[in-house]
Amino acid sequence: MMARTFDALELTVFAQGVAMLAEEMGGLLERSSISPNIRERRDASCALFDADGRMVAQAAHIPVHLGAMPESVAAVRALGARAGDVFLLNDPAAGGSHLPDLTMVEAIAHPDDASQLIGYAAVRAHHADVGGMSPGSMPFGATELFQEGLIVPPVRIETVAGANEDLMRLVLANVRTPGEREGDLRAQRAACAAGARGWQALWTRLGADTLRAAVDALLDYTERRVRARLAALEGATGAASDVLEGDGVDDGVIPICVAARVHAATLHLDLTGTAGAVRGNVNAPPAVARAAAVFVLRVLCDDDVPVNDGVARALVLTIPDDCVANAKRPSAVAAGNVELSQRLTDVTFAALARAAHGVGDRSLAIPAAGQGTMNNVTLGAPGWTFYETLGGGQGASARGGGPDAVHVGMSNTRNTPVESLERAYPLRVREYAVRRGSGGAGVHAGGDGIVRRYEARVDCTATLLTERRTVAPPGSDGGASGATGRNLLNDVPLPAKTRVAMRAGDVLTIETPGGGGWGTPPG
Repeated sequence: MMARTFDALELTVFAQGVAMLAEEMGGLLERSSISPNIRERRDASCALFDADGRMVAQAAHIPVHLGAMPESVAAVRALGARAGDVFLLNDPAAGGSHLPDLTMVEAIAHPDDASQLIGYAAVRAHHADVGGMSPGSMPFGATELFQEGLIVPPVRIETVAGANEDLMRLVLANVRTPGEREGDLRAQRAACAAGARGWQALWTRLGADTLRAAVDALLDYTERRVRARLAALEGATGAASDVLEGDGVDDGVIPICVAARVHAATLHLDLTGTAGAVRGNVNAPPAVARAAAVFVLRVLCDDDVPVNDGVARALVLTIPDDCVANAKRPSAVAAGNVELSQRLTDVTFAALARAAHGVGDRSLAIPAAGQGTMNNVTLGAPGWTFYETLGGGQGASARGGGPDAVHVGMSNTRNTPVESLERAYPLRVREYAVRRGSGGAGVHAGGDGIVRRYEARVDCTATLLTERRTVAPPGSDGGASGATGRNLLNDVPLPAKTRVAMRAGDVLTIETPGGGGWGTPPG
């Protein structure tokens, strides 16, 4: 039987169709979630996979989930998932990123044969608390994974026989805000079900053979587009390094190194030279390093290149066994997903910029370093927890200045609206503004960061996991560095990573970093 072929129009329609299914999952999740972190900030990702576990489409949500979601589906498949099974997991050893990111995977049943598995729908969402040693489950000073929250290996929370309410009770008994968690988990379940319905409808309309052929063609097309872009850099090599500012336990800097090489239209990234595993929680599982690499590779391509497993086919990632980006049980990882991922992105972009310059390719227009942190802020007390990340300045490039007050790199969340925050929690936002003048100077200036001031209306605890407080985001091609960020409690400086008690009336101020400038400034 001759393989089915698709013309450009057919493939475009199919690519847009499956991407829209993932976007619809995200829209339903947003509308039905309880917590502002998912409902307002959309700190979540949705994706669809075929029966072989290949990612067919991911909505344009959170880049740090790009490389990790496929590993979660692989873990579910390894356990012998059956049609109608719904799994829950957050274990970093099973494709999880860090414990607050709870991933739900539904094994999609054939629309006319409930015993036949035809694909997977997956939803990953950051929950504002999953237990652990401090409210919000993003602890300062954790040295073991067990301190960071409830660890959930891939477990069935539903089968064709019905939901496993005993397991749901177990999960909810180990979190500080069970009502909110239950609401968000049920929203994830609804989003998975929506994805499953969409995939089933596609299966019914196209048929098994045509759908499989369309998936094959889409992934092959994506791979061709990525390799065509890399072909322009054939033979290019470059290396770069930077640091993380301590791990929350030790203050010494943590070197992050990436060597990039393009060979046979494949991007080879080698993390040799990067620090070994550390005591604090800036470690990350390989899935996070893979996500950073896939994100950078996707950014090199044109905007119309689909996001699916075809991107990763053009990537070879080498991570030493003893590496901060190769965390093993029981290493703590809460900050690795959010902060190490950012630095890996910064350094990989810098290595690729040098590689491109080495072969005379200026078409990439890779920007200078952006703020390089997610500025994790967690506030909580008995009965409530609040978590958000904050935007900052993006780096400038040859194409123009960096935008102000945006989420940069591996984060793509929205902000938490002041009205929503103040309605849901005993907090008041005293100021929310662009931090003027914080972007690095250059022919094109880096973007400015932001200022956000929180007033506690009750006694609570604040946990901060931030970066770029002492080492500024570097400029590029002669551009100046962006300003470092600052954390203050009642105008008294705080470390980059800390946990502090706040009294009612205390004010916590976060000033986020600016982006690096591009080009030697005139004069």
